[in-house]
Amino acid sequence: MSVTIQRLPPEVIAIIAAGEVIDSPAAAIRELIENALDAGADRITIALHLPQWHLQVTDNGRGMSRADLCECAQPHSTSKIHHPADLWRISSLGFRGEALHSLAQLAQLEIRSRAQGSDSGWLASYNHHGRVIAEEIAAIAPGTIISVRDLFGRVPVRRHALPALNQQLKDIQTIVQHAALCQPQVNWQVWQDDQLWLQIYAGETVQAIAPQLLRRVSASDLHYGQLEVTPPGQNTPARLELLAGLPDRCHRRRADWVKVAVNGRLVRSPQLEQALIGGFARTLPRDRYPLSFLHLHLPPSQIDWNRHPAKTEIYLQKLDFWRSQVQELLGNWLQLPLNDSPARLLQPRLEQLLKTAESPAPYQFNRQIAPTPAPTAASELPQRQLRAVGQVNNTYIVAEHASGLWLVEQHIAHERVLYEQLRAAWELLPVEPPLVLQLSVTQVDALQNLGLTVDLFGQGLWAVRSLPGLLRDRDDCLDAIVELSRGGDLQTAQVATACRSAIRNGTPLSLPEMQQLLDQWQATRQPRTCPHGRPIFLALEETALARFFRRHWVIGKSHGI
Repeated sequence: MSVTIQRLPPEVIAIIAAGEVIDSPAAAIRELIENALDAGADRITIALHLPQWHLQVTDNGRGMSRADLCECAQPHSTSKIHHPADLWRISSLGFRGEALHSLAQLAQLEIRSRAQGSDSGWLASYNHHGRVIAEEIAAIAPGTIISVRDLFGRVPVRRHALPALNQQLKDIQTIVQHAALCQPQVNWQVWQDDQLWLQIYAGETVQAIAPQLLRRVSASDLHYGQLEVTPPGQNTPARLELLAGLPDRCHRRRADWVKVAVNGRLVRSPQLEQALIGGFARTLPRDRYPLSFLHLHLPPSQIDWNRHPAKTEIYLQKLDFWRSQVQELLGNWLQLPLNDSPARLLQPRLEQLLKTAESPAPYQFNRQIAPTPAPTAASELPQRQLRAVGQVNNTYIVAEHASGLWLVEQHIAHERVLYEQLRAAWELLPVEPPLVLQLSVTQVDALQNLGLTVDLFGQGLWAVRSLPGLLRDRDDCLDAIVELSRGGDLQTAQVATACRSAIRNGTPLSLPEMQQLLDQWQATRQPRTCPHGRPIFLALEETALARFFRRHWVIGKSHGI
């Protein structure tokens, strides 16, 4: 049986292409709102009637003329590119000219539009070829209204393959929220069956948008920063925006809020996402992920969008450079002084904390706070933001701050100090005489991987001839060795060493010792949390104190006069 190769009919080609671009109601919404954003809209309203396969997108953008309405639904009709070279300088969200034609192939398409400065608007209806079959003058404000009815009516198998209605709504919600994060200057409304379902108000930056999308997260729980940098070999500067949750206040069970956007669109970039996750290493609890949104504003020549119909996968030049910039931006932010972000607390939380101080550990040793090395220059002197004034339950250091009162848990603050010292200098010192204990082969391998010298001493016995300097002179160093042998990698061992070596809760400290610990802790690179991810300090602002003690009251009125 011979096989005859023949060209597909144009209508079959059109339906195949349409199915690649518009595969769900969410994809239709995505394409329409991208067109609205390209038109300069700052107010977008979406109306959904999904059981009837009807949706509508209204915007206040530049609008279209009558001539544009006649061309916009033709295949590959666009105002964004004209020459092959334009593919390497794309600055718009859409550029292929496929969205409206695909919708005409898959549904009944109707567009009302009025160009800015025009005296009247027009209504156009289209056939499945994207040609205008009816037009008339329409009363409409400047902007565009695109109505899509009977979606997938020509390809009913697509309807049966779609997920349940709730999942479709969730997908649309995700599309709108991602667009709002990338375009914070836009107001959004989504109506479902004539009821307001979702509303997002515009803001100056993404820091005003994220709290509208996340429950129990406020703007003060988030850090927002920008970095301008010129890529190697380029003359045009690029800008990096970073929104991140403070590690001592908000984090996630899943990596669902590790997001990367490039030039106004959310994209998948595993390398940059891993850079964000790695930047929060040893600042979050175990199995928790950061809340972070990275937006790269890059020269168009650095990006190739022509990789996937949904444009969520891109080719990005100099990826290693951008990854290093992200790590630097995160590292610089985590080193910011603690008072750069105002702390918010409620009085009941403070009272509860004071009542539930940790019990002293079952072992007590002489753990000294190492003196701070003398700075080599005046510029290296630590900025004293906190002044130690006392100790609560031999556990919490009470410190006076310019903005109010702080409580610092001494054990984990010291743990953070020691951990960063160990990271900077992992020093192994000889042990004489060696420590002999029973270890398994797996434990011996783990210790040797950490650099410790371990030799066979007898049947089942091993001699440990070197230890980290912090552990060598301790009375419980045998227990510490066993703990290190179960830890795994070097970083885990450093955390275990720092935790075991830090002063314990329940240890009384003098004011000079408290002050020295505060100074050392403030100078660490990541002072908000300990290496296990626990918050180190609790701040009560002066404004909160004033509210609690009713200092805004008029004295006469407070006495009933």
